[in-house]
Amino acid sequence: MQSHYTRLTDDQWKVIKQFINWQRNRELDLRNVFDAILYITRTGVQWRNLPFPNFPDWQAVYYYFDKWKKNGVIEKINLSLNFLERLQNDRQATPSLGLADSQSIKLAPMICSHRGIDGNKKVNGRKRHVLVDVRGRIYQVHVHAANFHDSPQGVNLLDEKAPYSERLETIIADKTYRGTFAKAVKQIGIEFEVPNREKSTKGFVIEAKRWVVERTFAWLNFYRRTVIDYEHTSESSKTFLLLANLSMCIKAI
Repeated sequence: MQSHYTRLTDDQWKVIKQFINWQRNRELDLRNVFDAILYITRTGVQWRNLPFPNFPDWQAVYYYFDKWKKNGVIEKINLSLNFLERLQNDRQATPSLGLADSQSIKLAPMICSHRGIDGNKKVNGRKRHVLVDVRGRIYQVHVHAANFHDSPQGVNLLDEKAPYSERLETIIADKTYRGTFAKAVKQIGIEFEVPNREKSTKGFVIEAKRWVVERTFAWLNFYRRTVIDYEHTSESSKTFLLLANLSMCIKAI
């Protein structure tokens, strides 16, 4: 994991530019725009404080962020990079095992949308669910107010028509996902498992496979935009989580 932001290399840009209309004549360099979005993801700087002239005007950068968020471009890039990284590590492109978990996170002041209090974790903010593979790469995200229970909200991670679902055989999650989520998983022909923990064990115990998704949440701490939720919409929160993940993927390729 790099300790500072670095711009995209030529090889990395070759992968990403396939998903955007970069050949059209325009004043802005889309490579610089994408670099600016990744810079915000890594450093957590406010849109209006985006350094100029190192990057384009913040309004132009935000325009493309919002456009690529709504038309699914960032999701497509994220999935493709996940698949590519798996292939480069001698795995099949799509995963057969998925791991689901949630994390409650503080929401910045003055934001009311999708805000709630997680009574268990004592967090006033939002909760984010992720579905990852055994490498810890994020395939699906769902963000909502922190006062809702994991199991019914976790259903939003499931999409049997998604490209990554074609080989998915098993999803592992903790006991909070029993009930609604477990039933929904079985209805689409996927096995649901909860790691067994011996009753004699006390305190913190590393559970088989489940540590992978916990490591994913730890990785997000390297991206200041995701350490605290600063977004006015849950859709933007989801997008920045995907941007953090694809940033990790692109650096590993």
